[in-house]
Amino acid sequence: MIDWISINVLIIAALVVIGLILIVVFFKKKKEDIRKEPNYQAFFSIGIIWLPVGVVFMLTINLAIGIAFMGLGASYIAIGLANRDKWEKKK
Repeated sequence: MIDWISINVLIIAALVVIGLILIVVFFKKKKEDIRKEPNYQAFFSIGIIWLPVGVVFMLTINLAIGIAFMGLGASYIAIGLANRDKWEKKK
């Protein structure tokens, strides 16, 4: 029983440390005011990947999860295509 408690305490401590590091990084980035436009081509690529994942999940695991993944993929593709003019040009 003591082993499980000590493992849980270590996990919680690690999560707190990671959270504090993320907060420090967030405020440092906010202070520098660095704003970078998203890579819309990556949105499109991720959407292309999520569509077949949704089909596989729909046919094998669960219909609802598959439909959700397909919807996620379709929305990522729509975001990418709507901003196609902002894709990085290959040289």
